[in-house]
Amino acid sequence: MRSSFISSITGYVKVEIRGKRIERLLNLAVQNRYSLWDVSSVGREKSEGFVALRDFFRLRPLLKQTGCRIHVLERYGLPFFLDKLGKRKFFAVGMLLFVIGIYLLSSVVWNVRVEGTVKLKPEQVLQAARQAGIYPMQWKFRLQDPDTLSRNLHTLLPGTAWVGVEIHGTQIRIRVVESKAPEQSPLMSPRNLIAAKNALVTEIFAEKGRPMVKRNTYVRKGDLLISGTIGEGEGQQTVVSQGTVRGIVWYTSKIESPLTRTYKVYTGDQKGRSYLVIGSRALQITGYGKPPFDQYETITDQSVLQWRQFKLPLGLMREKLMGMRMEEEPVDPAEAKALGLQQARTDLLREAGPDARIVSEKILHEKTENGKVYIEVHFEVEQNIAEEQPIIPGQGE
Repeated sequence: MRSSFISSITGYVKVEIRGKRIERLLNLAVQNRYSLWDVSSVGREKSEGFVALRDFFRLRPLLKQTGCRIHVLERYGLPFFLDKLGKRKFFAVGMLLFVIGIYLLSSVVWNVRVEGTVKLKPEQVLQAARQAGIYPMQWKFRLQDPDTLSRNLHTLLPGTAWVGVEIHGTQIRIRVVESKAPEQSPLMSPRNLIAAKNALVTEIFAEKGRPMVKRNTYVRKGDLLISGTIGEGEGQQTVVSQGTVRGIVWYTSKIESPLTRTYKVYTGDQKGRSYLVIGSRALQITGYGKPPFDQYETITDQSVLQWRQFKLPLGLMREKLMGMRMEEEPVDPAEAKALGLQQARTDLLREAGPDARIVSEKILHEKTENGKVYIEVHFEVEQNIAEEQPIIPGQGE
């Protein structure tokens, strides 16, 4: 027979048998049901073979009876491996700690992932999951079964039609299906539309309500544009006035544009720093001392240890300090003027609204002194001039 798994567990040895009565020894061993296999002759009065460890010590009476001698050549199996480990205690302890560490790491939740949210924010789902006992660094054996966790999360998250919890190794996936409720239009009280600024009306379109002004009419701030009161006498009623009213509004902008431009130039000098990151803390390990340059820009690159899809709370952060200096260059007055006007237009349109447009502009005053160009500009802007005014019962137009 050849070595089997059971023989590897119980142990076996390769032996050399010497003597004149080797055949007699082998016959007696077979008669007594000893486990010997692969026995072959290797010389005069010499044979080699394998014998189970439990039968090796039972061969002594047969050896005396036949006058043979036996010598162990090699040892195999678990008993001899454990004997070697006993002589290397530190290695054995390290192996044991490694196995325990792997078991503990695989028994902890490392990552919680949320899928399927639209109206709900993932942070809301993670907060509810924490209340249900699902969070990173939680022991897996403390978790309830997935069906129970799904029911608990569904209760904690109103507005969900279904919540599923799947546990894959050290990762938990929470899948959310939100319930679809009909969109409700906001409730609005009766209102008027009045002028938000002094303007010259260029366009008026009343979807609901009664228009009170016409095109090319000058209005002041607060004047009624579209009334929410319609009808007369007993048939009079108030509605939510809706419509579009556009007009030309006048602005005066004072612009200051510098005649110098400041920009940064890298000198080519560099210095590096390295940090060991543990959780939210960083311990500097290289790059001590003050940088050899006064002005610098810091570029940070951080990497974390990752096993498959799971990020561990341990990593390395590198900082590159790049030397720089600030330099100035003169700007042509015409260019400075153009830049100032462009910035004024941008700021004005941002204030007037997305549908506004500049109709005309006129420079009222311009001068250059103290390294700047000073400009005063008059703008005509066409924009939406209507704003809402609630109708209070009993209040007249």
